[in-house]
Amino acid sequence: MRKYKNLFVAATSQHIGKTTTTLGLAKSFLNEGVNVGYCKPVGQQYVNLQKHKVDKDTVLFSDLIGFEIDPVLHSPVIFTKGTTEQLLDNPNAFALEPMIEHAKNELNKQHELTIFEGTGHPGVGTIANLSNARVAKILDAGVVMVVEGGIGSTIDMLNMTTSLFREEGVDILGVIVNKVLPSKAEKVEIYLDKWLSRNGLKLLGVLPYDETLAYPLVRTICAAIKGEVLMHQENMYNRVASVIGGSLMDLKEFNPFKDLLLLTGARLIDRAIKRVISFANLRELDYCPLSGIVITGEGKLSEESIEYINKYEIPVIMTKLETYGVGVKISRLEVKINRRTPWKVARAIDLIEQHVDVNWLKSQIKK
Repeated sequence: MRKYKNLFVAATSQHIGKTTTTLGLAKSFLNEGVNVGYCKPVGQQYVNLQKHKVDKDTVLFSDLIGFEIDPVLHSPVIFTKGTTEQLLDNPNAFALEPMIEHAKNELNKQHELTIFEGTGHPGVGTIANLSNARVAKILDAGVVMVVEGGIGSTIDMLNMTTSLFREEGVDILGVIVNKVLPSKAEKVEIYLDKWLSRNGLKLLGVLPYDETLAYPLVRTICAAIKGEVLMHQENMYNRVASVIGGSLMDLKEFNPFKDLLLLTGARLIDRAIKRVISFANLRELDYCPLSGIVITGEGKLSEESIEYINKYEIPVIMTKLETYGVGVKISRLEVKINRRTPWKVARAIDLIEQHVDVNWLKSQIKK
């Protein structure tokens, strides 16, 4: 069945854009009629599925591509709590490499192209002799390397991380530069292309920074602040574009005035909601600008506030943290694409299709 060389999507560090890139590449090939398979050969963050542990990203791709998850094929190796200690105590405790080999062989029979998504930075998995570079070697895959935008620091990271793949004799097909400020995209592209060309690497594309890909869900914030849901739990999957404080001093600066999380002390909640309503009326909005409310401290909502919250079914969360502590927690969130963020999936696909030379890549992996 296989018609293309396997692809392995790696990144210079965590949270750089492996899933974004993999989504876009998979969808681009699917749109051209290619039978595409997916695998997360080594996973760390997992869900339980029919008594098996499966990497979270595998669930996302099963929705996109439309396959029934077989943990043995689509998520063969999972590092759980305690795995590191077990491997150090007994390096031969698990036959991990054969598990990845088996997944590769079976997927190659079923698909014309299989895209394998790496884990974390290139060194993750070294404890089990399964670094990203080693796994790419096992898979006989060409590597697409994703790096965060910049020039000097980007080149430094590329030089350091690609050395692991060079040691394994793995072919790096090209580099995708992600999260580049649009105002700097042209300059970044010019200078990175110079360095990459001198080092025998192909610049596949430069992706502009898109703030919507960093939007968390109300549910994610609730978990981070150990909150208790008081009202409208059914809408905890609302997205959050920005956080506004209870005083709302800068409310008029928010544009668009939408998908806002109101963070306020209980004593200020009624006044805060009145100001939100006032600004919404001034802008003649036909929607509620709030995606959620986080309340700190003790106090009661007025009947007017409760009526407004119920009218628009706004999820309300109570936390024991102080307002400042909540703000810190939110600022430190690392937000990943998942099946509950369909707008991110769609945008990730658009970014790859618009800014990456997928046709060139396809020509290089054609068998």
